[in-house]
Amino acid sequence: MSLIRKTAAELGAMIAAGEVSAAEVAEAHLDRMAEVEPKVKAFLHVDRETTLEQARAVDARLKAGEKLGPLAGVPIAHKDIFTTRDMPTTAASKILQGWRPPYDATVTRRLREAGLVILGKTNLDEFAMGSSTENSAYQLTHNPWDLTRVPGGSSGGSSAAVAAYEAPLSTGTDTGGSIRQPAAVTGIVGMKPTYGGSSRYGLIAFASSLDTPGPFARNVLDAALLQEAFSGHDPMDSTSIDAPVPSVVEAARNGDVAGMRIGVVREFAGGDGVQPGVLARFNEAVQLLESLGAKVVEVSCPSFASALPAYYLIAPSECSSNLARFDAMRYGLRVGDDGTRSAEEVMALTRAAGFGPEVKRRIMLGTYALSSGYYDAYYGQAQKVRTVIAREFEAAYQQVDVLISPTTPTTAFPIGERADDPMAMYLADLYTIPSNLTGNAAISVPCGLADEDGLPVGLQIMAPVLGDDRCYRVGAAVEKALESRWGGPLLKEAPSL
Repeated sequence: MSLIRKTAAELGAMIAAGEVSAAEVAEAHLDRMAEVEPKVKAFLHVDRETTLEQARAVDARLKAGEKLGPLAGVPIAHKDIFTTRDMPTTAASKILQGWRPPYDATVTRRLREAGLVILGKTNLDEFAMGSSTENSAYQLTHNPWDLTRVPGGSSGGSSAAVAAYEAPLSTGTDTGGSIRQPAAVTGIVGMKPTYGGSSRYGLIAFASSLDTPGPFARNVLDAALLQEAFSGHDPMDSTSIDAPVPSVVEAARNGDVAGMRIGVVREFAGGDGVQPGVLARFNEAVQLLESLGAKVVEVSCPSFASALPAYYLIAPSECSSNLARFDAMRYGLRVGDDGTRSAEEVMALTRAAGFGPEVKRRIMLGTYALSSGYYDAYYGQAQKVRTVIAREFEAAYQQVDVLISPTTPTTAFPIGERADDPMAMYLADLYTIPSNLTGNAAISVPCGLADEDGLPVGLQIMAPVLGDDRCYRVGAAVEKALESRWGGPLLKEAPSL
């Protein structure tokens, strides 16, 4: 088996044992990128020599006897929303084109400390605002399963890179489903950790009460290893949780659901807008969990139906505030500064030229929702809905250990199909948003292919705050049982490549 077919855990073990060098592993993945990247377009920045320098440095650290983590020397694709001192960080926006930050994000720093080798920066919807990666200011990323379809979003570059075997691991951020939804439609594993469990320091902010860094991988154990590598308390992030958490790696290795109570969310288990093939694979996953000894019950969470409108008031409001920092005065793009215009005029011209249509739409929505006379009617009401959803989650978790649903209502949709219909685009995150509003942990794992189009379907597993290990435990059980049924992993080779 070639190096690019190995799991991250296998690669880490081989490098640690001296069977292969980190530089050889990096080179194999760089060669794969050269082969398929013209079709996939997952990366915004790649520097082959810088990557190989990182890998050789890891080899030197290991040779010197330094104790590194289990992923030392393993390549990773890094979402271009985390600051990196040695690579551009653009958030896929023209307003930050070419910007090289003076510091690393905490997630970036911890990846380096653990010895992971950053292959490059991946494409995304501009400032992580979108569900298809079509909102990038630079390029369209394509789904490796069908190059005419989207890879999900906003972390579509990261999901596509892993699905195309360009990288065994990648990072993403999940604000309303931006890890789980792209993972589902590209047939890989994507985890949204508990909010505050992974640091936001150095993550370019979209919605500060929602943004959550998390891992992508082709299997549950690799995702758990990556989450443990970069998670944990960070004094640089005021929302970081300073509390002991159960081992997600141990849970991923366990994968036993016998005796667990699993709740099917009634409101997300069917109805209008759900693709029949998605529903069929979900129902099969429910039956599978029962066959593994879990007790499955139906749970009603009626306020989940209000999560989408509440989110699209809260997230744009926070985005309106956060993106005010891009003012053409300190860094990034500056337009119209010819000595004759005021600072206000330069700022207006820069923001008009630098922000894309979706970012402008959300800034305007948020500014309106926060404006005098409308704050209580819109933003205030949305926060009340958020509280009600949190209470419904709490009540549900008194009855069950985890909740499950399809990750997305449909499989990957064609590029351009929803580009002019924001509401249809927003519905891609219908099932993922509730866990963002409450900060709960949630994971998407592959559960088969839809009959209609042969494209991947994701199973979403939701757990309480700091219940990340439960997500991995159930996800590992589903993965193991399905691999036994399929005779191997779902993602053996993306068909379009």
